[in-house]
Amino acid sequence: MNGFQAPYAREGQAIGLLGGSFDPAHDGHLHITQEALKRFGLDQVWWVVSPGNPLKSRQPASMPARVAHARSLVSRNDVIVTDIEAQIGTRYTAETLSALKARYRGVRFVWLMGADNLAQFHLWQDWQWIMENVPVGVLARPGDRISARTSKAAKLYRQYKLPGKASHILARSHAPAWCFLNVPMVSTSSTAIRDAGNWTAN
Repeated sequence: MNGFQAPYAREGQAIGLLGGSFDPAHDGHLHITQEALKRFGLDQVWWVVSPGNPLKSRQPASMPARVAHARSLVSRNDVIVTDIEAQIGTRYTAETLSALKARYRGVRFVWLMGADNLAQFHLWQDWQWIMENVPVGVLARPGDRISARTSKAAKLYRQYKLPGKASHILARSHAPAWCFLNVPMVSTSSTAIRDAGNWTAN
């Protein structure tokens, strides 16, 4: 991996990983990132910009354009935008998490996602491996709460769910462990931005 550029993390740190196409990144991503940092007791959040989503037929704008735009929105030192998936050649979240856990010994990773992703989490490659190896923080978006709470993943791992008032210990918990938070959400979405013609990066 010549020229490999990985974000820096110290042993013992708690790092939240927010994966997605970020096509484009927007204020909603910043909002849930700030909530995750505050409520899950994280030292940093990394925006893991993916080469493409295997569950979506539409492919995103170029990686350099998406990374550059995301970085232009971030002003906090504890939020890092990275294309690490493209660098290490992983396509699925489980592969990425396995590679990161091997590379960053002693770092506590937490996988972050919206409630809409929890609703379809059982469709992800090796989703049970993810639940059983990395704590998961779920942030509810309007309209997605009921389907997420009744999802296959939520039902199968219901005994490992932390109450919202204990969200601050998620990063220090041993997997399987997950927490579902209802937080005020910004209604902005990448789809709406693209549909409005406000994102034309190639």
